[in-house]
Amino acid sequence: MKNVILIADDDERIRSVVKLYLEAEDYTVIEVDNGQKVLDVLEKQHIDLLLLDLMMPVLDGWTVTKFVRKNLDIPIIMITAKGEENDRILGLELGADDYIVKPFSPREVVARVKTVLRRAESSSSDSHVYKVKNLTVNVITRQVLINDEEVKFTLKEFDILHYLVKSPGRIVTREELLEQVWGFDYIGDSRTVDTHMNRLRDKIDKNGGDSSFIHTVRGVGYKFLPNGQ
Repeated sequence: MKNVILIADDDERIRSVVKLYLEAEDYTVIEVDNGQKVLDVLEKQHIDLLLLDLMMPVLDGWTVTKFVRKNLDIPIIMITAKGEENDRILGLELGADDYIVKPFSPREVVARVKTVLRRAESSSSDSHVYKVKNLTVNVITRQVLINDEEVKFTLKEFDILHYLVKSPGRIVTREELLEQVWGFDYIGDSRTVDTHMNRLRDKIDKNGGDSSFIHTVRGVGYKFLPNGQ
């Protein structure tokens, strides 16, 4: 079954070129030219990956990303003319899986699409179910249950939690999480890991769980201790 890629960019030339290269790699491609149309498409059909321009009419890419991360588990690659470091960090902290700055090579876009999809598929193919007290992490369905009730986590939050629970007792550095969850080519500040971790812990605690099994190792990273030692 072909992967379906949604390209959202108000520049028709960019959409056409990227679509041409993606279709040559046997992807199914849908095009839209504003943020509202992204939400309209997502409401009607399954999308495997979203290529999202930040500066679009009606709804901008920031708004679309916030909506998607709150409601869906879809990889997002941001495409934008904004190349400053703060924009990259903000985009990734909002939940983007990768970030490409215009002008770009269409072949680079294809390579990044393949990498992000491969990473997402690899995470979902693990057959393990992890249980920590009243919390269950199902890697096949990418679900987190607390007291047998599903709690919604973003793609990045889930991947961080998954990576921690499959590495019990071991210190996981911020740099390791950046490489494993965001990708080896991520350029940005490791503070984004702390931001996502704070949201992850807060979500667990507010939904009746106990995030104390995630220990902060000051100046280094984090450690998963299933028995709360």
